[in-house]
Amino acid sequence: MRSISSCSLPLPPSAPRTPPRTQPLSMASSPYSINCTLGIKSRKQQVDDPGMGISRCFQNILLRAVAGALSFSLAASLSLFDAAAVEIPSLVDLPPPTSDLCREDDGEMASTDVLPESITNEGLVEEAWEVVNESFLPDAGGRSWSPEKWMQKKQDILDSKIQTRSRAHDVIKKMLASLGDPYTRFLSPAEFSKMAKYDVTGIGINLREVPDDKGTVKMKVLGIILDGPAYSAGVRQGDELLSVNGVDVRGMSAFDVSSLLQGPHETFVTIEVKHGNCGPIQSMKVERQLVARSPVFYRLEKFDDGDISVGYIHIKEFNALAKKDLVIALKRLQTAGASYFILDLKDNLGGLVQAGIEVSKLFLNKGETVIHTVGRDPQVQKSIVAESAPFITSPLIVLVNNRTASASEIVATALHDNCKAVLVGERTFGKGLIQSVYELDDGSGVVVTIGKYVTPNYKDINGDGIEPDFRRLPALNEVTNYLSQCHTQDKS
Repeated sequence: MRSISSCSLPLPPSAPRTPPRTQPLSMASSPYSINCTLGIKSRKQQVDDPGMGISRCFQNILLRAVAGALSFSLAASLSLFDAAAVEIPSLVDLPPPTSDLCREDDGEMASTDVLPESITNEGLVEEAWEVVNESFLPDAGGRSWSPEKWMQKKQDILDSKIQTRSRAHDVIKKMLASLGDPYTRFLSPAEFSKMAKYDVTGIGINLREVPDDKGTVKMKVLGIILDGPAYSAGVRQGDELLSVNGVDVRGMSAFDVSSLLQGPHETFVTIEVKHGNCGPIQSMKVERQLVARSPVFYRLEKFDDGDISVGYIHIKEFNALAKKDLVIALKRLQTAGASYFILDLKDNLGGLVQAGIEVSKLFLNKGETVIHTVGRDPQVQKSIVAESAPFITSPLIVLVNNRTASASEIVATALHDNCKAVLVGERTFGKGLIQSVYELDDGSGVVVTIGKYVTPNYKDINGDGIEPDFRRLPALNEVTNYLSQCHTQDKS
């Protein structure tokens, strides 16, 4: 089993929406969307990742894995990664280290391709059971859950012989449905394959930040698509990425490095990698295969008979380009004379959770909280804060509606709870849960809720959403008065 992701998923179209206060979410063009953390892992390998939404490495499972370091949104309307291999010879086997001064870490990911081992139908069901037993968030479902009840279910399931693989899949579906959590579900091998091949870097790798002995952050290849461009060029799991197009990436965040790797379809990016801890350094050109489109649209508006200029910015989704393109939009609108900004998140179903976090930080003071995450795993329980001064301090209006969900709600609550913005429109969708996606031994998978987001003011928005401050667009003086009062209340 391997875990490829920690996610935040709006409901699939077949699942009923729990809160009755609004209409079901319409997904005509996008049947479901998934905010995930992608980390493809070879079998029988272990690694602990300190990133948000990490899942526990299971001690009592032979095939182990952990969630990755970047989040992304997968919608059915997106074209998935199509691996067109770059014709560059693979690396030969590396010689062992010749010096005791250079040792491969025990936990580092070796470049080992292990074929799937055979597994019985009962073993497959038990594997899915174990994932839930180790990581499921007890209060995520509509029914009470406890390890004791779940242990009894295991006995009930395995007492009878499961004759076929399709029957095993049906058993897993019913087992997950018994949790009462609409986000926890089974993925067929075909569904899992599509999800696993989604790529946020454009070259088929996933990155994580690893500090060295001196505290310097190194960029490690956490996961790699085995038929992807980077793999075909010679990159292997566990390699260290040193530079992108001549830019030294040591000390940078995985999110920013992934943005550097992005570029036009079928163009090439030059990367420099170090193979393992002790291997050689190699420079290679890798062809980009999947490109994130800019989700940011902006224009300058004139209000009050042309006396006030307002910067209007619409973010359709949070992908790898969201932060970079938002900074460009803010700079240009400021230069054009915008005195305040409208950030439109209506109909934004989410996307890269990390992108939403990075966008939030553009408006927050150093030390202010973006979001809290909670879960059974202590590593899921953390508070994410801004590390630097805000990019802009102008008054901000955030437009929301009942299709503002997940990563968009993270942004809206971060700005609202820190008195940086007023919310205008309708109550938001209310998606505050975190999922992980795990591959089972036959290529199928399970999506399991492992945690949830809590706003900076410790409000659990899941199922309830966020109530806006205004139903209609307020005047600038109303915005400034509201934010001033918010700051006063916050200090008191």
